[in-house]
Amino acid sequence: MERRRAFAPAWIALRQAAPGLALAVGLATLARVLAEAMSHGVGGLPKFPLSPVMCAVLLGMLWRNSVGVPGWATRGLEWAMHRLLRVGIALVGLRLTLAGATAIAITALPVAISCLIVALLAGLGIARALDTPRRLGVLLAIGTAVCGCTAVVAVSPVIRARHAETAFAVTCVVLFGCIAMLCYPSVAAHFLAASPVHAGVFLGTAIHDTSQVIGAALIYSQQAAAPAALAAASVAKLLRNLSIAVLIPAAAWWVQRHEGAATGTRPVDTTHGSDAGSAGVPRSRPPVLPLFVLGFIGFIVVRTVGDALHGTASSPWPAIVNTGNTASEVFLTCGMTAVGLSVSFTDMWRIGWRPLAAGFVVAILVGSCSLLLTCGMVRFLT
Repeated sequence: MERRRAFAPAWIALRQAAPGLALAVGLATLARVLAEAMSHGVGGLPKFPLSPVMCAVLLGMLWRNSVGVPGWATRGLEWAMHRLLRVGIALVGLRLTLAGATAIAITALPVAISCLIVALLAGLGIARALDTPRRLGVLLAIGTAVCGCTAVVAVSPVIRARHAETAFAVTCVVLFGCIAMLCYPSVAAHFLAASPVHAGVFLGTAIHDTSQVIGAALIYSQQAAAPAALAAASVAKLLRNLSIAVLIPAAAWWVQRHEGAATGTRPVDTTHGSDAGSAGVPRSRPPVLPLFVLGFIGFIVVRTVGDALHGTASSPWPAIVNTGNTASEVFLTCGMTAVGLSVSFTDMWRIGWRPLAAGFVVAILVGSCSLLLTCGMVRFLT
């Protein structure tokens, strides 16, 4: 009886998520079929190579902004967009060993640091030039520089940002990150086709959110038949994610310093929210290092140990790794479909032109910095 009670909440949650999850799986399956059909020129149409992930995101966006998403699907889509997608990201670690991840990290680190500095300086400077609120500028800068929506949500309570400012920053990250996710694989294919690893470094340092980076890397990997790009993009993005541990206290100090200088009083406590009516009420903040990042690192260790102990062709280990890679791609495709279903064009345009302009310029500067540095590394260091 006690065991049944323990499993009851999980069973209820799964049952509530099932309809929305079924919608995501159905659209992901349709996207894969459409991508295969277009790639093979079915029906006499000209062949057009299209990644299943890109097709899934576009199909999800089209569905959301035409048919709409019913209320009964919301819980399942959130489950796919957060839990399923993050499991898929963690499983990408099976594509890497510690030696391979270290080599990629050494290549990606200078680009990641440079893009981080450009994003922070540009975000704060452009926000001031466009007369955007200081806190919103901080959120846009850190969201673009580090790990997208996760960074925005993590930093928001620390700098006492208002809910509207947080929502604006998240919207900008989603909008410009999705545009980059769909466009940058073609940029990488044009400028970095000779080096899938550097193409992955570019995608991992130029795009905002982790899910968007993985989506772009999957699109590139599928269309260019270059799986190394996915692993490289994951490591480059991991380096950016780790920087949040330093930027959260730095952002708190920066806001305290400016507020103290402006008011001539003691800096305020940054552990509480700042919205009207919520003074003194703590706002929850996600962990500094997301669990899927730890899972990604853990699977790298598992792959390294597995290769060392069972790396022979006769061992079942290679088949296990292939199964994990296949599961990762399936989870990521379903999760990215849910991401597409979350993008509302109407909500995007409600935030006003100033935050959109600030977010756009910062995104372009970071992408250009990443591309120039990565192309320079390919030309002069290889």
